[in-house]
Amino acid sequence: MGHPPAEPPAVRELEDAVRALQERIDRIEQELPSRPNGSAPTAPALARDALHSKMEQLEEQLLAKILALQKERHAANTDRSQQQHDIEKELNALQNRVAELEHGAPSYSPPDAFKVTIPVQNNYMYARMKKSLPELYAFTICMWLKSKALSGLGTPFSYSVPTQANEIVLLEWGSNPLELLINDKVAQLPLSLKDKAWHHVCVAWTTRDGKWSAYQDGEQRGSGENLASWHAIKPQGVIILGQEQDTLGGRFDATQAFVGELAHFAVWDHMLAPAEILALANCTSHLQGNVIQWDDQAVEVFGGASKAAFTACDEGRKA
Repeated sequence: MGHPPAEPPAVRELEDAVRALQERIDRIEQELPSRPNGSAPTAPALARDALHSKMEQLEEQLLAKILALQKERHAANTDRSQQQHDIEKELNALQNRVAELEHGAPSYSPPDAFKVTIPVQNNYMYARMKKSLPELYAFTICMWLKSKALSGLGTPFSYSVPTQANEIVLLEWGSNPLELLINDKVAQLPLSLKDKAWHHVCVAWTTRDGKWSAYQDGEQRGSGENLASWHAIKPQGVIILGQEQDTLGGRFDATQAFVGELAHFAVWDHMLAPAEILALANCTSHLQGNVIQWDDQAVEVFGGASKAAFTACDEGRKA
């Protein structure tokens, strides 16, 4: 007698995401006061009723997702890919609506006071920067990150252009060391970022002799040269946080995904001085990237990745 087909990992991950959403909805409902029985509704009562109405709509949508997952589970002889894509798209919209109810409208003050959370290692949770890069002959890229990976760090960020998927990538895959790829050329970085604590990370590069430097928490940990010497970083590509791109803006691999939290991704068009990087890591400077700045309106999240309030100089230094 045969065994029933194993449930695909993607379905299990989606079910986990649905269960997490239900728990968040339950918490919101517990915090809402009950509907009043009075005859003359006040402004607070109207607002409260509007929230209850939103919650009912969300629960209806959640039930629809659960039914869709059940169909997905039993569709053993059909193509799952389109169904899974549709469910992920709807689930992402639902995630955003729940986050808005929990935290209010996604507006942070100041606009850089947020982090991106990627809770599960898969091939569909990520953030995308709305702005691209110009042609660059040097750069510094800095960010705060907190990895929750059990093995390799994954891909905190990747920049892909139409003619080169690995134009700029920071990647640690499996048991391999952390690597900086530029135009698919590789330098190994002696950074240690898997202790589940916040770290400030910077990589700096110039086309002149391919010189590069890598910094962890303000301290230079590695440097070298001959990394894509005399190459110009190509413009008009796609910047993805949390996934490695095998094609422009897509074809992600779950085994190379980042899981954890990211914040303050910024890009400059030159190599920052060591003292400037130390000041950023120590929170004695708030120098903004002159090419890419960390701004709520400039970062989109997908697949169940989410935004939450975050102040690096509080949480980052406490970790």
